[in-house]
Amino acid sequence: MKQFDFIVLGSGIAGLSFALKVAPRGRVAIVTKKDRAESNTNYAQGGIAAVTSKEDSFALHVRDTLTAGAGLCKENVVRTIVEEGPARIQELIELGMKFSERDAPAEDGGKELDLGKEGGHSKRRILHAKDVTGREIERALLNAVARQPNIQIFENHIAIDLITSQKLGRADTNRCLGAYVFDKKGNRVWAFTAPVTLLATGGCGKVYLYTTNPDIATGDGVAMAYRGGAAIADMEFVQFHPTCLYHPQAKSFLISEAVRGEGGVLRMLDGREFMDAYHPLKSLAPRDIVARAIDSEMKKSGAEHVWLDITHRPAQFLIGRFPNIHQTCLRYGIDITREPIPVVPAAHYQCGGVVTNGNGETDIAGLYAVGEAACTGLHGANRLASNSLLEALVCAQHAAARAIANRQSPIVNLNIPLWQSGNAHNPDEMVVVSHNWDEIRRLMWDYVGIVRTNKRLERAAKRIANLQEEIREYYWNFIVTSDLLELRNIATVAELIVRCAQLRPESRGLHYNLDYPHPNPAWAQRDTVLRKQS
Repeated sequence: MKQFDFIVLGSGIAGLSFALKVAPRGRVAIVTKKDRAESNTNYAQGGIAAVTSKEDSFALHVRDTLTAGAGLCKENVVRTIVEEGPARIQELIELGMKFSERDAPAEDGGKELDLGKEGGHSKRRILHAKDVTGREIERALLNAVARQPNIQIFENHIAIDLITSQKLGRADTNRCLGAYVFDKKGNRVWAFTAPVTLLATGGCGKVYLYTTNPDIATGDGVAMAYRGGAAIADMEFVQFHPTCLYHPQAKSFLISEAVRGEGGVLRMLDGREFMDAYHPLKSLAPRDIVARAIDSEMKKSGAEHVWLDITHRPAQFLIGRFPNIHQTCLRYGIDITREPIPVVPAAHYQCGGVVTNGNGETDIAGLYAVGEAACTGLHGANRLASNSLLEALVCAQHAAARAIANRQSPIVNLNIPLWQSGNAHNPDEMVVVSHNWDEIRRLMWDYVGIVRTNKRLERAAKRIANLQEEIREYYWNFIVTSDLLELRNIATVAELIVRCAQLRPESRGLHYNLDYPHPNPAWAQRDTVLRKQS
């Protein structure tokens, strides 16, 4: 057993920000399943949306967010996050984050932030570090964490399940006491205990066959919270990024929306522009509209991809503004200064998640959730581009303040049982795990993708239920492995996505069902909420 004052599951912007805020008040364990820099944050290219320009305003940012959210955003949450954004950005800069700048008049100091524009935004408000913003944020936060003696990072550790008082039969009120954690290198399971546990585990892109997310994005936090008894909401709203690089050797490489913000145009293989038929903003329409348009055009034409063309901009500008995209595409034989980029939509962002209030509190005492794993009401039915990093910063601040104020005394003398693992080895285990993993991702892509139908959802639900039976048998009979744990989690998340999609009898935002092709006014401001039946 390992005892702490705070446990943070995840090492992205949400988890690291929270850890830095609470570290002066106690010992913090950061549990991360690969190395400390491996997170969805690290792969974020576009940037952070925040009001920092004289031409912009909080009212405009709020309006753009509510419009993208298609009637499901919680306006009070949106206003809080938008209005507190600039202060959190300043804190990030003070920690060493360096955002891209451009020349400005001498009376303004000679330099100003270089603000980008992305789909759904009415003004330029995206702070970025060229096209590697996430990597720079992660660098600044990890450097700050390294200077904090109260924080200990456990790399290559994966959380298995939450330890709760109800699971132990100790209380009527459900309280989180920590988590069982699998040490992959030591091949053993530890009980991490603390009065405060934070889920900052990111999203679930790997539940789909094609995704912009790294391999770690298996929805672990949502799955654990659901099994622990927490409410989960709006999982049907999975955002598909319209422009993932299409190349047989390029794994999950995102072409930032900022490329379209700087003038990139979507074209069919014959060079024809097509977005003007779908939205007045054309290639800068909100992501759900662009992804559905590309999906529709590819199905109508039989094309395997579309083009994203920005060759009309000067080569020097493109190389300076998008150095990572330029270099990566060059490795695959594509020169973005001379030829269009082949792109397809791919699963990108989970708008639903563990239900929290504005302070990151779940309905399990002592359990908090921040970032992509949480459902705060900011994103509604469709996340506005680059609002996610902003949400993580602001909500981490609120969660830390509440966690410090509400923290109970350290957990002692609870006799938390040690982990009991199966003792069998099976030579076929890895074959079954890899087969089931592949089947879940393929059926989710085919049946629960950008466009759904009732029949497809029914088929998906039946297959997932059968697969979960097989997974349960392996989980309880054999020694745990990280692959088995992740398979169990993506199966749970797949079930939640399908069940939420079946509950919503309309099309809204990212959820498009051909059997209900229009929004249903009765479902405006209504969330799809699931709780595990005990």
